[in-house]
Amino acid sequence: MNLQDELTQRATQFNDYWQQYLKKGTPEVLYDAARHLPLAGGKRIRPFLAMMACESASGDAAPVMPFAAGLELMHNFTLVHDDIMDHSLIRRNLPTVHKKYGVPAAILSGDLLFAKSFQAVLDVSVDFPTFKKLEHAFVNCIIAICEGQQLDIDFEQRKRVTEQEYLAMIGKKTGALFELAAQGGGLIGGGSPQEVAALTTYGAILGLAFQIWDDYLDMSSDAATLGKDIGNDIRNGKKTLIAVHSFAHANGKHKKVLDDIFGNRAATDHEVQKVYDLFVELGSVEYARQRAVSYTHEAKDAIAVLKDTPAKKLLHHLIDYTIQREK
Repeated sequence: MNLQDELTQRATQFNDYWQQYLKKGTPEVLYDAARHLPLAGGKRIRPFLAMMACESASGDAAPVMPFAAGLELMHNFTLVHDDIMDHSLIRRNLPTVHKKYGVPAAILSGDLLFAKSFQAVLDVSVDFPTFKKLEHAFVNCIIAICEGQQLDIDFEQRKRVTEQEYLAMIGKKTGALFELAAQGGGLIGGGSPQEVAALTTYGAILGLAFQIWDDYLDMSSDAATLGKDIGNDIRNGKKTLIAVHSFAHANGKHKKVLDDIFGNRAATDHEVQKVYDLFVELGSVEYARQRAVSYTHEAKDAIAVLKDTPAKKLLHHLIDYTIQREK
């Protein structure tokens, strides 16, 4: 069973489905801006996770498609606003929405995607008690994402952040949506309480691994491969696990380099390279890689309770893929 083939096949299936939520409208600039990122591609990991979670419980992913669409619409909303806050210029090898359409249109297009995410979830066909659980989970996820994003911004103003604080932050900012995808898929698939709980834990762990691997990629990929700005995290003082580890282990001249350059938005490419070299020298880049890998074992253990199905095997492959991808 080849995960990449499954990802491609499911992404095609999903893209065909969620087009109904991405139709053009007026004012044209608003809808063009809202469609810019969703139609630019993307791995569709969250919809895939929801589909596999649903299949692991019921064997059929069709009922989860509206929910999966809601997840991806919500995800793209967060990307649009995140790029504005991070002053990012590139996303998926294209200009970011605010770069192409301006900040006001980008904010409004993100809001439109936000609204459409709820529109999609309303199309889920389940019994009322299950729908209420989904609704509460969806709202709680959004609250967690907002809290995590604010923590991420707050951390940029602090010299020191602990690893525990960092993990709590990414658990909200990134992990919450993965957690929701797996939980919602299990609920819509009619999973038992034990199965839904196992999937929820799996999703949360997958989110942590995914974000830490993103931190790792930002320090080890070129811009063309990753599809976004390299060095942004260093210039913005972003407290990634790599930065947290480096600050915890730096002293003397190493500490001075970090204090002088890290978080300086005017840092030159040469200065950014100095910080990157220091991250490598202190073992922080490798530490992040190993930390992400460790989560793959936890995620697989979390879903041991699930029946042995092709969907469960794909969930195993998915967590492995998370720490093997190059973008």
